[in-house]
Amino acid sequence: MIAAKNIDWMTQRTLKSNVRYVGIGLHTGHRVSMRVRPAGINTGIHFIRKDMPVAERLILARWDNVTDTQQCTVISNQYGVSVRSVEHLMAALYGCGIDNALVELDGPEVPAMDGSSAPFVALIDRAGAVTQSAPRRAIQLHKPITVCDGDKFALLMPDITPKLTVEIDFANGAVGFQRYSVELNDDTFKRELAKARTFGFAEQVGQLREMGLALGGSLQNAIVIEGERVINQEGLRFHDEFVRHKILDCIGDLALAGVPIIGHFFAHKPGHKLNNALVHQLHTDVDAWSYVTFGEIQQRPGWRRLAEVTLADAVQLAKAWLQKVA
Repeated sequence: MIAAKNIDWMTQRTLKSNVRYVGIGLHTGHRVSMRVRPAGINTGIHFIRKDMPVAERLILARWDNVTDTQQCTVISNQYGVSVRSVEHLMAALYGCGIDNALVELDGPEVPAMDGSSAPFVALIDRAGAVTQSAPRRAIQLHKPITVCDGDKFALLMPDITPKLTVEIDFANGAVGFQRYSVELNDDTFKRELAKARTFGFAEQVGQLREMGLALGGSLQNAIVIEGERVINQEGLRFHDEFVRHKILDCIGDLALAGVPIIGHFFAHKPGHKLNNALVHQLHTDVDAWSYVTFGEIQQRPGWRRLAEVTLADAVQLAKAWLQKVA
């Protein structure tokens, strides 16, 4: 998937200078200092736990290093060293076209900022980016990939236009059913998605904190719903901010594929677990995709029509599967 019209998508990019921030982890509640640094070509995104022994502190931000998806995405290395809540920063790096970076932390969780990716985007924009002397690779899909979990499903389909379509459906009237579809071109990531905040329900806070989660949560870093109303004084940033944030989470989780995925992502009631399962399934089906450089991507005649047909077929198959297991 692609974003930002002023980005040269043919070559890899890294930061021009360091990015620094000190904040609170949403789930741990710990104060953490973060510095994002430039990195060399073909290195990807790595997290460095500076509070850990030197030989054990490096963690590659990759789909097969995901070790927990409860309420956030957690990545770990072979030594059991982990970082929580990587998805909003990963989405920001992805949306700003940053391929290679080192993220240094002195604690176990990425700072929550305001619950969205917008503050990360602002820091990255302030630091600037530089092109590097290597082509950017992407995953080009050849056929649909589908995963299901109960009444939830997610699909990846071939397409020439990077696109996400997400549906959510909550019994709570403040959220309800929402669907949003977006093509990641021009500045749609920054304009339509980056500002969307994470959300939660007041009646679940006690249970989450008993589980050691949401210990740093507040009205400053999350939308809180009490009963069937949003209790944040400023209200919502978008009338459908909830589904937009779900798309933001999906971008952050899909970014763990390591390179952009060129295609259409469609999901019904997605979450971090489902998103990671989809990327696992993608890498399991080696005939479904191939690596290409952006210069090699071919806009074949009729491909969009084919993508629309495969999307319709895949959705029908997923719905039939749901009816079978209901």
